[in-house]
Amino acid sequence: MNMIEAAHVFYEYVQKDENDNIEEVNEALSDLSLTIEKGSFVCVLGHNGSGKSTFAKLLNGLQLPKEGTILISGMDTRDDASLLNIRRSCGMVFQNPDNQIIANVVEEDVAFGPENLGVPTDEIIRRVDEALSKVGMEAYRLKSPNRLSGGQKQRVAIAGVMAMKPECIVLDEPTAMLDPSGRRDVMRTVRELNKREGITIVHITHYMEEAVDADRIIVMDDGKIVMDGAPRDIFSRVDELKELSLDVPQMTELAYELRKAGLPLPLGILTREELLQHLLPLIRKARKERGGKDA
Repeated sequence: MNMIEAAHVFYEYVQKDENDNIEEVNEALSDLSLTIEKGSFVCVLGHNGSGKSTFAKLLNGLQLPKEGTILISGMDTRDDASLLNIRRSCGMVFQNPDNQIIANVVEEDVAFGPENLGVPTDEIIRRVDEALSKVGMEAYRLKSPNRLSGGQKQRVAIAGVMAMKPECIVLDEPTAMLDPSGRRDVMRTVRELNKREGITIVHITHYMEEAVDADRIIVMDDGKIVMDGAPRDIFSRVDELKELSLDVPQMTELAYELRKAGLPLPLGILTREELLQHLLPLIRKARKERGGKDA
């Protein structure tokens, strides 16, 4: 079953002068169509201005398409009567957790969403406990968010979304402002929510390593989908990605350069372990041949 269905979606940003006259129109999405299955982990990649963040905001009804339709669990984002259920079903986590955290105590912030949904107090308490446990922040429940690291704040923001019991979480570059340790913590949390809870993840990012474990990668450029496939398939197309001003994971880049230098390595290597698996037999073979020549 599909969690998200987008059909022939167009969106544009209109800039007007002080007299409300149109000065400039920039098309952010152009005839975009896709489906995302429930329970899947999808990464959306693209350079700045490719349309990926605009796409993310459309999924929660924060913006509405100029043309086309977006369905979340079969609900149309343009239907005002469905908007509350859409936002219950599809939660958003943004780049800067400070823009999403509003309470002075962690547990109060996590409770804010379900309180607004009218959830009974006993159920809110249960949801807060459960959400904080799932993101590994139980020990910080009575702390002030101001005393947390960036990665911890982002996990609190994710817990706040989790407490609303979503089927899907859309993360719009949630690790962009974090250090490497914070990025690892957040991505570990996101992967666990997908694998253990079956929550659909749509992860917008420009960190290629974060896309390695995804079920599927969508690459956007100029408001359109230009690639769509499994991580190994996408990252095998190194030259095409570079033409789109995108990088590849470090191990993929290293394997690509070694392959160009003449080593018989396969395309689409994604991890250090995988690279070593292919390199070690070549090293042993080279040593054996060198030993035979020396003899």
